[in-house]
Amino acid sequence: MAKFVCAFLLIIAMAFVIQVTYAGGEGSLRPEQCSSECDRRCSQTMYKERCLEFCNLCCAKCLCVPSGFYGHKEECPCYNNWKTKEGKPKCP
Repeated sequence: MAKFVCAFLLIIAMAFVIQVTYAGGEGSLRPEQCSSECDRRCSQTMYKERCLEFCNLCCAKCLCVPSGFYGHKEECPCYNNWKTKEGKPKCP
């Protein structure tokens, strides 16, 4: 019985770690959440309209918006790796 309880607790702990590790990752958003996440992401830029345009485009494709106002793009590989024709990052 003790082995069963330990195994059960281990499974619960692993599920929690996986959820925390991948929370906010690629594919974690629903399309209707993109607008509010991009509003948050672009709230501190002086180029808000352009930021919102590209953020929403990227979110619709990747279903992910990195945390914070700048950087953290490693959280969303699709968002991070999408480039313009010139090879510059497409997503803000």
